[in-house]
Amino acid sequence: MANLERIKSVARRVAKAREAGNHLVVVVSAMAGETDRLLALAREACPEPSERETDVLVSTGEQVTSALLAMSLQAMGCEAVSLLGHQVRIFTDSNYSTARIQTVDRSRLDKELAEGKIVVVAGFQGIDENGNITTLGRGGSDLTAVAIAAVLGADLCEIYTDVEGVYTTDPGICPEARKIARISYDEMLEMASLGAKVLQTRSVEFAKKYSVPIHVRSSFSEEEGTMVVQEERDMERVVVSGITYRTDEGKITIKGVRDVPGVAAKIFGPLADANIVVDMIIQDVSDDGLTNVTFTVPKGDMVKALKIVKKVAKELEARGVSSDEDIAKVSIVGVGMRSHSGVAAKMFSSLAQEGINIQMISTSEIKISCVIQAKYKELAIRVLHKAFGLGEEDIRQAPPLVGRGARRRRAR
Repeated sequence: MANLERIKSVARRVAKAREAGNHLVVVVSAMAGETDRLLALAREACPEPSERETDVLVSTGEQVTSALLAMSLQAMGCEAVSLLGHQVRIFTDSNYSTARIQTVDRSRLDKELAEGKIVVVAGFQGIDENGNITTLGRGGSDLTAVAIAAVLGADLCEIYTDVEGVYTTDPGICPEARKIARISYDEMLEMASLGAKVLQTRSVEFAKKYSVPIHVRSSFSEEEGTMVVQEERDMERVVVSGITYRTDEGKITIKGVRDVPGVAAKIFGPLADANIVVDMIIQDVSDDGLTNVTFTVPKGDMVKALKIVKKVAKELEARGVSSDEDIAKVSIVGVGMRSHSGVAAKMFSSLAQEGINIQMISTSEIKISCVIQAKYKELAIRVLHKAFGLGEEDIRQAPPLVGRGARRRRAR
């Protein structure tokens, strides 16, 4: 959806799918860079624009592309109609810029589909109970598409992006990265939250909750992509499915804190009150009654977090506070970890052999994350990709796809 020529290309693809006998709902994002342009305009108009008016403004990007796509389809002889979030009646809460979908009224969609029309929906937007326009956050069109697919009981929700599917890791870092044929919702959730940018995390959560199969594929080719589905028995045969990374977090350490009950609450309570998300947390073993507490927060919140933490450290009579933004979090993800031993040992030994020091560790049933120096990020990814054999042939081969029920196109 980068420009009008790309929109016409999307229209041709939609028309082809309609000719195959599919009933289609197409959810669109704004043109490339349009949301950022609108946000910049808002800041020019007012240094601190209201969240309500900002949502009114940025939602217009999808209004433009939905109308242009409907027009392009009509020019090809297809019956099509564009609908905005409030016309579909996508109801959300009132948390502007990060609204959560509560209900979707399918009656208008059913009416237009029954009349044989291709329905083009402006993604990323909804309305609250007072009729105010709300937006769903970055990547919110993914969420719109999955929500509509769920309420319609669609056979499939196809997410079109600028890559051919979900890869074992970033192909730009590791040329041996391989496209994954099938991946579970849980694995995709972990990968999305740990840095993979293919799908919005909330859209995967929604798909899992309502069992909506997602097909991630490229707008630029006809190749099959990656199916995101319920966990299947064969998936556990693959110990590690993918490797992700994040470089958008910083590390804060409070040194010499008294190791007594209630200290953690005094540290993390004020951060929570300031809406600062804390990710990884570690606490050193206490030998002398004092301990160090280290945790990570988004880099965008580092200044605010340090101000709060220094105040708390003074109240707790801690020895000091240090910080480090030159870090990266590298993670391995796979449902096979549940039934295979030695995964952590292999990860740690592989990094150690390359002289990469691990600063922090976090685990769950299906993932292990390590914080390391940022300069070793690419080396760590390549080493782990090789160690876990992710460049080998994929045993999760996808079966032929059935009818396609809900489709969307994503901005590039």
